[in-house]
Amino acid sequence: MTTGPQWINDLMDALGAPGAGIAIALENLFPPLPSEVILPFAGFAAASGRMGLVAVLLWTTAGSVVGALALYGVGALLGRDRTVALAARLPLLKVSDIEKTEAWFERHGTKAVFFGRMIPVFRSLISVPAGVERMRLPVFLLLTTLGSALWNTLFVLAGYALGDNWSRVTDIVSAYSKVVLAAAALAVLCFVAVRLLRPGGGRRRRDGEEREPVS
Repeated sequence: MTTGPQWINDLMDALGAPGAGIAIALENLFPPLPSEVILPFAGFAAASGRMGLVAVLLWTTAGSVVGALALYGVGALLGRDRTVALAARLPLLKVSDIEKTEAWFERHGTKAVFFGRMIPVFRSLISVPAGVERMRLPVFLLLTTLGSALWNTLFVLAGYALGDNWSRVTDIVSAYSKVVLAAAALAVLCFVAVRLLRPGGGRRRRDGEEREPVS
């Protein structure tokens, strides 16, 4: 029988569907952990009778929400002032960049949280700015639950349908992840290039200068 990584296998053997939920919660907190392995493997485990399919769907979605909520809390504790202070110490990053990000999040935050659940790495990180901006918690939880449920269901059902061939899902998602990460890396390089070519643009605000109220 085809098996997944040993720690995931052991967790599901010991706890069943809740083990799959714990694995997904950890994946949200530590993005390098492989959700593209955990979800289809959990679907395969359900197909082989090791746990119920509905239970897997419910627990993996709950795990996604718990992990996202933890990162939301990190963003809320960090807050805007600490974020701005951190930005002021980082090379190439300016307070004006933070303000533009805030304005963008105010306009598109709900869409970012929902659709972000379907983008590797970003799926976890989007919770932090949501916490920094103090997105209303019921809205954050609703969008996170819906987006995570769609993503998780797609891959759990794929693993359930493929059975012993569940690992084929990981090959597809791996290629998708590489494209997304390559695009993100290119965006970072473009950002750095613009900053280096225009060193005087968007000077940081002077210490003590008050931020104008948002109308």
